[in-house]
Amino acid sequence: MYRFIFFGFLLLVGTILLAGEPETLAIGQKAPAFSLTGIDGNTYSMESFNQASVLCIVFSANHCPTAQAYEERMKELSAAYTPEEMMLVAISSNYPGAVCLEELGYSDLGDDFEEMKIRAREKGYNFPYLYDGEEQAMALAYGALATPHVFIFDLERKLRYTGRIDDMEDPYQSPGQRDAQIAIDALLAGKAVPVETTKAFGCSLKWKSKLSWRKTLDERWKEKPVDLMGTDLAGIKEMLKNSSDKYRLINVWATWCGPCIIEFPEFVSMQRMYGQRNFEMVSLSADKPSLEEKVKVFLTEQQAAFHNYIYLGDDQQAFISAIDSKWQGNLPYTMLVAPGGEVVYRHSGIIDPLEVKQAIVKELGRYFADDR
Repeated sequence: MYRFIFFGFLLLVGTILLAGEPETLAIGQKAPAFSLTGIDGNTYSMESFNQASVLCIVFSANHCPTAQAYEERMKELSAAYTPEEMMLVAISSNYPGAVCLEELGYSDLGDDFEEMKIRAREKGYNFPYLYDGEEQAMALAYGALATPHVFIFDLERKLRYTGRIDDMEDPYQSPGQRDAQIAIDALLAGKAVPVETTKAFGCSLKWKSKLSWRKTLDERWKEKPVDLMGTDLAGIKEMLKNSSDKYRLINVWATWCGPCIIEFPEFVSMQRMYGQRNFEMVSLSADKPSLEEKVKVFLTEQQAAFHNYIYLGDDQQAFISAIDSKWQGNLPYTMLVAPGGEVVYRHSGIIDPLEVKQAIVKELGRYFADDR
């Protein structure tokens, strides 16, 4: 179901983006020159790939579920040829500031340069990964429209194929038509590419000129109501029982806890990222009931538009025991509870946001196919 919500969101964004999309490079045109920094710190240009008879350029992105679904096939494609035959290079052209939190529902990372390094390291990329996100000059020159979007050039660096990698987005299934590989093999054999263009399916490019859309969604989030409800031990036990169909991230915190205050904005971001999937954020304040108004003010300032509770009892030991037998009572404390009540992640102390996001995505899945 989330896939349809996600595409509805993309369609809404698309009405804004279409007018500014560049024209895609035509078959037979020469590859425009570029000079971009790779995640290894080196500068790459067209000349960096002179040894290869065929050059395969893939516009990709960390956050896009379709791009993530093709990562292993990109690695396989890169490994299938010698550097003298074909070299593959991935380009990230999304402007990080234009990526809305609501678009990150299938990812633990955004699209900035440091996050590119993390993603490439975790996935073991065997090809250069270059950053074009600030100026987006390469994406504009090539007319990249989606992630992933493939451009394959011959020895003279004339475009001979553009479009998809293959016909199967689902990473758990084998493709029936390996379009990019067919094009590469044809060029290496000195033959014409049988199908020169296909549709590039995936997430739209996040253009710097459309930064206002991110700001619009940020403003809409600020308008959402923030509620605070009281709860007792029975309510806490029911919360942990989790009879819902959602993965429930529970953060136990207090206004007097410095680390709690520092990390709290991360949980707001996680709700915005994953809230349209089977996920929900819940905060549970350990403040005294007499501080309820102070708690409500803090939550409102933080734009905590999710389920917020404050413990109304005065038995702290019972409170700790009701939450988790493995918890010693130090704040903050964070748990990811699966439907049915199994704790699949727990952490005592200030969180590593990436670690928590990885735990969430591990359960929710990175691909549209995971929503089946």
